[in-house]
Amino acid sequence: MAIFLTKESKVLVQGMTGAEGMKHTRRMLAAGTNVVGGVNPRKAGRTVEFDVPHHPEGLGSAPTGVPVFGSVREGIEATGADVSVVFVPPAFARTAVLEAADAGIGLAVVITEGIPVHDSVAFCAHAATRGTRVIGPNCPGLITPGQSNAGIIPADITKPGRVGLVSKSGTLTYQLMHELRDIGFSTCVGIGGDPVVGTSHIDCLTAFQDDPDTELIVLIGEIGGDAEERAAAFIRDHITKPVVGYIAGFTAPEGRTMGHAGAIVSGSSGTAGAKKKALEAAGVQVGGTPTETARLVLARLHEPATRSDVTHS
Repeated sequence: MAIFLTKESKVLVQGMTGAEGMKHTRRMLAAGTNVVGGVNPRKAGRTVEFDVPHHPEGLGSAPTGVPVFGSVREGIEATGADVSVVFVPPAFARTAVLEAADAGIGLAVVITEGIPVHDSVAFCAHAATRGTRVIGPNCPGLITPGQSNAGIIPADITKPGRVGLVSKSGTLTYQLMHELRDIGFSTCVGIGGDPVVGTSHIDCLTAFQDDPDTELIVLIGEIGGDAEERAAAFIRDHITKPVVGYIAGFTAPEGRTMGHAGAIVSGSSGTAGAKKKALEAAGVQVGGTPTETARLVLARLHEPATRSDVTHS
């Protein structure tokens, strides 16, 4: 039950020896993620010890040694890593992702926020030519509960289940995971809210559609841009599984940047109302609040029918 990330994934952490990298590497290890190494040219050859809880309730801990490599390529050659999680500062993020892509990493999860848009354009485009999927930047990462966690999503607020979640917002990702914790998730993907991201709603919708263990998809969007409108058109034409949505920003003032760099509204373009209308026209139920969205998911899961009766054009 997973897309993009499974218990077999082998994870490198670029920037592991920094403060954020250390903190979240420990959390990833505690969640069962197979972290096989860190990358820092200045600390290559060292082994970093993490005290990782080894009890389901977090009682007690055991040391886990993670080697540090001088480059992503060295890490891949030594461990067979296929995922990189990027915690490096914004000024170095472009170089880090380009390095990962050129080394042949399959998935690069870019947590770093504040990356210049032209840098994101460059590394997303280059990664695509190398067959590397980029998630982010400015994202919480992704988690397949009970299997692996790549990023900063809390691992203890949900369980494995049959709902797939794709979201622009990290905070709303966590809230929906918690609200639907009794149902559980196949995979939760925080794609990030910057104007340029490597993986779109549509990419995740396609993967969830093809995942036999995902029964329902939750799509969380926000004001700004037209990603949700494009996702609505794709759902109408290609998705047969039920989709429930939520759009953040109904009370946002026009012409104002709200939170994420991509959340800019001009006139009627990019408003929450316009996005809600487009999604509902495609057969998506859209909640007015995260809690109402969770209720819609629960109700839809108990319905015998799916969206297969929706006419596709």
